[in-house]
Amino acid sequence: MSHMTLEYSANLRSAGRFSELCRKLAQCMSALRVEGAPVYPPGGVRVRALACEDYCIADGTVSDAGFVHAILKIGAGRSDAAKQATCAALFDIMKAHFAEQFAQQGLALSLELNEFSEAGTLKHNNLHPRFKKP
Repeated sequence: MSHMTLEYSANLRSAGRFSELCRKLAQCMSALRVEGAPVYPPGGVRVRALACEDYCIADGTVSDAGFVHAILKIGAGRSDAAKQATCAALFDIMKAHFAEQFAQQGLALSLELNEFSEAGTLKHNNLHPRFKKP
């Protein structure tokens, strides 16, 4: 399981190309390998973007300030190397995707990784077999 939620300030909606970003992040997770082994099965990858209509950045005086905060939730058991590779790869994509906005306006990008116990989740998923290559 790897579910990523992008929370972003609504002032980035028109220029943020969030559908494209979601696709890039999902493809990255699906393709990620550490020591030759896949880190995330494609059938478990989800990426979604949610606009925050109501927000305040700092004291509210910088009118063009925006933010994108990524929250990645993964099941327990992946190595530290896999978690570090995941965060580095995903954050690099985010920084590259928003490079133009970063150069032109106030922008805060962040990513957090949350790992949780398998005992704390319930899943019902028929996607894994659909992504297996024959």
